[in-house]
Amino acid sequence: MTDDRARPGRLLLRRLRRGVISTFSTRFEGFPYGSAVPFALDAHGCPILLVSRLAAHTQDLLANPNVSLVTHDDEVVTGARVTLLGRASPVDRDEAAARRYLALFPDAEAYAGFGDFGFQRIEPVAGHYIGGFGDIRWFDGADYLLAPSALDDREDDVVSHMNADHADTLRDYCAHASGARPDVATMVAIDGDGFDVLADGRPRRFEFPRTITDADAARVELVRLARESRG
Repeated sequence: MTDDRARPGRLLLRRLRRGVISTFSTRFEGFPYGSAVPFALDAHGCPILLVSRLAAHTQDLLANPNVSLVTHDDEVVTGARVTLLGRASPVDRDEAAARRYLALFPDAEAYAGFGDFGFQRIEPVAGHYIGGFGDIRWFDGADYLLAPSALDDREDDVVSHMNADHADTLRDYCAHASGARPDVATMVAIDGDGFDVLADGRPRRFEFPRTITDADAARVELVRLARESRG
């Protein structure tokens, strides 16, 4: 069951898509090893990594799957940051989570098929979010995750519809958010927290003001945002 205490941390992870993963070092026993990584969150909030077996952090997590992932806003001291503790496990390339990763990082397609590369999912156990002074909270991994919903089964339909019939609206979203209108805007993913657009090849995250669970609710939010963007 999702807990509102955990939502800000999940939203931050969805928006930033980069951080540091810490593993138990196999080379230097007893020491943690940190490595900068890009990541994508699946529909439910689990971080997905594309890793090479040659990387030190991959060798570490294969020996001990307990890991942590931390990310933060540009202001490290005063900005928001979150640390997620969890356990890593393999993900098949044909799973929706892997497809979402490649949609958000299309350049990764060039090496995702190499034999030494594979996807890993971090199943959250607990997390620690700091939103600023006085806003500090721990949350449970089960409360952090979005439950399966009707939107999961309709994601491809919504994404295809928006790209086929509302390409100009997607450009409006981006222009309203950043002040710059992209030449091309493509929706690549949608979930209960919001949706992702590639604007001239660069990912941009749009958040819903509340968690949604079905395609009808998604339509309401997308129409609302379109009106705001053109207001």
